[in-house]
Amino acid sequence: MKTKKRWFGGCLMVALCIFFYLPIVFMMVFSFNSSKSLTSFTGFSWKWYEQMFASHDMMDALYVTIIIALLATAISTIAGTITAIGMTYSKKLVRRYISQVNDLPMMNPEIVTAIGLMLLFITFRINRGFMTLLLAHVAFCIPYVILSVTPKLRSLDPNLADAAMDLGASPYRTLTQVIVPEIMPGIVSGALTAFTMSFDDFIISYFATGQGVKNLSIMVYTMAKRVNPSINAISTLIVLLITIILILINIVPALRKNIEKKRLEDPDYIPKPKKNGPKFLIGLIIVALAAAGIYSIRPKQSSAQFAGQTLHLYLPGEYISDEMIANFEEMTGADVVIDNFDSNEQAYIKIANGESYDVIIPSDYMIERLIQEDYLQKLDPARVDAALVELDENTVGLSYDPLNEYSVPYFWGTVGIVYDKEQVSLEDLEREGWDIFADPKYRGNIYLYDSERDQFMSALKALGYSMNTADPAQLEEAYNYLVNIVETMDPEIVTDEIIDNMANARKALGLIYSGDATYVISENEQMGYYLPTQGTNIWVDGMCIPKNAQNVDLAYEFINYTAGYEAQMLNAEFVGYTPANLEAQNELAAEGGDYHGIDSFIPRSGFEMDETFNYNSDTRKLVADYWSRVKVAASNAK
Repeated sequence: MKTKKRWFGGCLMVALCIFFYLPIVFMMVFSFNSSKSLTSFTGFSWKWYEQMFASHDMMDALYVTIIIALLATAISTIAGTITAIGMTYSKKLVRRYISQVNDLPMMNPEIVTAIGLMLLFITFRINRGFMTLLLAHVAFCIPYVILSVTPKLRSLDPNLADAAMDLGASPYRTLTQVIVPEIMPGIVSGALTAFTMSFDDFIISYFATGQGVKNLSIMVYTMAKRVNPSINAISTLIVLLITIILILINIVPALRKNIEKKRLEDPDYIPKPKKNGPKFLIGLIIVALAAAGIYSIRPKQSSAQFAGQTLHLYLPGEYISDEMIANFEEMTGADVVIDNFDSNEQAYIKIANGESYDVIIPSDYMIERLIQEDYLQKLDPARVDAALVELDENTVGLSYDPLNEYSVPYFWGTVGIVYDKEQVSLEDLEREGWDIFADPKYRGNIYLYDSERDQFMSALKALGYSMNTADPAQLEEAYNYLVNIVETMDPEIVTDEIIDNMANARKALGLIYSGDATYVISENEQMGYYLPTQGTNIWVDGMCIPKNAQNVDLAYEFINYTAGYEAQMLNAEFVGYTPANLEAQNELAAEGGDYHGIDSFIPRSGFEMDETFNYNSDTRKLVADYWSRVKVAASNAK
């Protein structure tokens, strides 16, 4: 019986180890993948490690992550240890009160603490950035240090401090040479917990930071289109570093014990009392000061016209080339601080709340909304006309900004159907158009995109209506059309997972942006892209200068450079979307170009049924409500 239990326990332990460590092994293997795919290994390559070290944004995020973690650990360990010692020698009522206050942050959901800290900083008009991020990390790390140190203090003889002072020790010597060495295991445990919590935190960091300061967790979250495989590389290095540290932590004590045993065998050896406590605390202080010093003296770009100035840029994640940013910084001498958003609606909230950026890159309908609500400043034609002349005529003069008085196009494209040529015939697509999502032949084999705008566009176009309709009856009909699809077709509603999934031919077809389709087709020639004749959405993302921009001259410099051939080539090669610059677009699509022969790369133009989204607040609310109900219907149909 015991043998059976041991066998079961062993199997359970192996299963748990596989469950916990297999994803890490998977990540490490794919850090050497030669393609961008996160699920299909195509060959060995070091390219993502090279890109990781070359990435301005990624190295800054790693730097901030490590510095914040070290500083927060040092400060919270010292503060938490002193607080725990003070609590131990305080009155019972005080001790109970502080313990309850200390437990509150740990018991509260992180989102509550995060929002509370954000409101605190906003109320006192404290600009969020590195210091607010550090303060937030210190605040949530201290309770864990106190929690780790307190049990060790309770196990001490309460008369130990009095005995030391009776023997002539000063209060400082009693603290550093008697109490601290005795509770050192608790201090080390608290410090390690604080470092882990700080290094890994996302929620509190996300709400407490600003001005482009972000840690690795925030950077990964704001990779809106797809996770950069370089994240696998940087994660692998972190795992290896932590593994080495853990090995040292376990081996060094064993080696010390062995040395101590040999010394004890020598009758002339007299063991010295351990005084590691003060050394440990002094070490923490030195690490903290060194980290702060390193952060303050990071090398800056210098010389040239805008030397010493900073451009604050706000755009979607993974939407700009690191090489392009480096070139701009070298050319102007300025620093570019990048902040990312994962949706236009999130960007709107920050801009409406007064966050200051020099250049923002939202989508067409959001540009129209920002114009209507007077959040953008008019562009000086004399300073941007030269850039506009270089752009594809299909990207300028559109309904959201007819005279391009507020925006300069950045990327553009369409929304269409990505399909597996071996499962879906072109004849079916040409005959059914958007209605192919309701064809029983493809039941359980389709992706819908979790975007009310784009999915309602497909429904309205299938029904023969304008995607900008404000007619409640037409919108209700589109709602019923989508409900019928989710109830009868068993679709999977996804966001950017569709990119990698369709690249690996996981389903027959799905709704997708043309830029993402370009990546899918470049990874798998079996995939195709189709634009229904009922019409589709022609979208444009544009560069704008907010009303509260701090560095307008540098903003114009950035817009003109980014709209030019060199920058647009670098961005298009990195992101895979269609550049607005006509020369760059034609070169990339021509024979020998990166996207030659990929139909989705050059958007359809001049087709009368195609439209650009216009902003209508009433319609937006209604469509958002309808889409939520469509997803509920999809869940109930499972």
